[in-house]
Amino acid sequence: MEYVYAALILNESDEEINEDNLTDVLDAAGVDVEESRVKALVAALEDVDIDDAVSEAAAVPAAGAAAGGAAAADEAADEGGDEEETSDVPDTTDEDDDEDDEADGEGLGELFG
Repeated sequence: MEYVYAALILNESDEEINEDNLTDVLDAAGVDVEESRVKALVAALEDVDIDDAVSEAAAVPAAGAAAGGAAAADEAADEGGDEEETSDVPDTTDEDDDEDDEADGEGLGELFG
């Protein structure tokens, strides 16, 4: 995660995200730098507009929560028997969360640690 943070620092300070700059930031933070991880991150960010990516990522949780709540409400209305009480709180299980977490960040752990 330090590697990504270092890239964000460089982006915020309008510095070029390259191997030397990234290594300098990590060294200054006291991180034991792995050259292969630096190269992989620089290559991965080559054609990425970080400001756009951060803006999009910031908007996703709010939109996802609204969509999830609406879907749960629709589902409850469809099931809505008179005898059953339905809750406005969506049912979440640990199994679903584990599967979603694995699918969302698949492969990123190897790249960033």
